[in-house]
Amino acid sequence: MPEPEETGETFRDNARLKALSYDAYAPDGACTVAEDSGLVIDALDGEPGVRSARFLRPEASYPERFREIYRRLAERPGRARTARFICAVAIARDGRIVHETSGTVEGEVAPEPRGSGGFGYDPILYYPPYNATLGEVTEAEKLAIAHRGEAFRKVADWIRGMENGER
Repeated sequence: MPEPEETGETFRDNARLKALSYDAYAPDGACTVAEDSGLVIDALDGEPGVRSARFLRPEASYPERFREIYRRLAERPGRARTARFICAVAIARDGRIVHETSGTVEGEVAPEPRGSGGFGYDPILYYPPYNATLGEVTEAEKLAIAHRGEAFRKVADWIRGMENGER
């Protein structure tokens, strides 16, 4: 099936768009699950945001993206470096969205990239409770607080509720 173009203005918009697009190829009654996620930096007015995977250009390396983020932050001294990873999940069935949820991990942009763990923007998101970037923590530590993990735990709760006849 073709991958839909992510044209939404929010993570929720893109998750819905993808779930409905994939649903068109699913057997009747089957659910499709899609997510959209990325890094939101307050000092950069939410960038890279929904364009996190395409920030600068789709083929840009993460070190290139980091350099551009730090360059832009340097142009805005004194602005809060608060940031977060956001994950929006949408579930579609038979042409309509039947459930949506999200997860977030709050932090701030680290003074410089640190760590080689994780992937993507993990080395620049400093997570204060761990006193480390997400690129420096163990996989278990990251999974305990990760935005995708939070969102998909909520999906699992929703599924359990369906199995128990709550929906």
